[in-house]
Amino acid sequence: MTTRIDADLVIPGAGDPIADASVLLDAATVAWVGPTAELPADAPPTAVTTVETLMPGLWECHGHFFGIKVPDVETALKIHPTLAGARSAADLTATLMGGVTSVREMGGNGIYLQQGIDEGTIAGPTLYSAGSILSTTGGHADVHGYPLDFVESLALRNITFGAIADGVPECLKAVRMQLRKGAKVIKICASGGVMSEIDHPIHQQFSAEELTAIVEEAARADRIVGAHCHGKPGIMAALEAGVKTIEHGSYLDEEAATAMVESDAILVPTRFVINAILGMEAVMPAYAYRKGVVVAEQHAIALKIAVAAGVKIAMGTDIFVSGAMYGRNSLELALLVNAGMTPLEAIRAATATGPDTLGPQAPLSGQLVAGYDADLIDWDPTNDVSGWGDPDRVTHIWKAGKPVKTPSR
Repeated sequence: MTTRIDADLVIPGAGDPIADASVLLDAATVAWVGPTAELPADAPPTAVTTVETLMPGLWECHGHFFGIKVPDVETALKIHPTLAGARSAADLTATLMGGVTSVREMGGNGIYLQQGIDEGTIAGPTLYSAGSILSTTGGHADVHGYPLDFVESLALRNITFGAIADGVPECLKAVRMQLRKGAKVIKICASGGVMSEIDHPIHQQFSAEELTAIVEEAARADRIVGAHCHGKPGIMAALEAGVKTIEHGSYLDEEAATAMVESDAILVPTRFVINAILGMEAVMPAYAYRKGVVVAEQHAIALKIAVAAGVKIAMGTDIFVSGAMYGRNSLELALLVNAGMTPLEAIRAATATGPDTLGPQAPLSGQLVAGYDADLIDWDPTNDVSGWGDPDRVTHIWKAGKPVKTPSR
């Protein structure tokens, strides 16, 4: 059965908006898009829904579902997986109601949560998860406040978010462990981070040999690698090894931006979480807040450099604290506009570019094009970006062609 939706404006994700347009859905797939005046002869005579603006569902390209309530990653090892799952279920629903229909989860419980979404137990976006985050001993995804053997034992039981690997053989096994779980992308820490205790955000983690081994092993299974990178040494080493997405990029400069353009790599800047950290001093570890303040200033500069240089950018927030943040993912678009992108460029970063962050695993999604996934939302941010981040501004949502949000009566 064909479903017809009419809109005053259709924003296809890539390409120019279409005024007075219609979209035809064939079950879970977009069947036709174009001006209403040019509808095919066999189209339904009337629309089931008429909206102001129709665009693809948003792609969150760096999310997490850990189920932790405070910005302290050590707490992820203290809560029972059942509680983490219950909290994550609520976060998933909030994310979907905020207009996000697809999430590239860069570390977390997404592989297992997706099973609940598939069976209809949980309402949420489609998840493409990395499984556990690969880290060196003492690296960003190591939990420094616990004994190493304890952290490693939890990783083997899929209870922690990190998988520690040192040397090429361990790196190969760590990649294979994530593939065994069903990971769609491999996430590594190529530099230190903010939320980890002892490592420095600028310092490179993993050697060139380890990085190359990880990228090559992932490629054998048609997976790409996304690298957490704040410092420039990690960014450059990751790009040299063939990493396809750089997460955060806080110390990116003109040379690194040029290298990203030349290697056709994608930046997922996550300005959302960088800004959020600045308001969390009272509830986060002191060491993390201190590092976050330093990184935030540099990150703002780096993002503007990336935009000006024409680096390919995808929307991602790095949301990881269960609760009120989820559903506000779209605020990242306003932050991209503040960094120099046009509203339509920011929309492309949040729609058409999203699937590219999965490489060969990318679905036909993120665009209103015939043959693509029928994930759509009603929202027009082209004239007023202030509404981004407010889930109530999303009035209609279709996921796989089925309405999951409509205006309350």
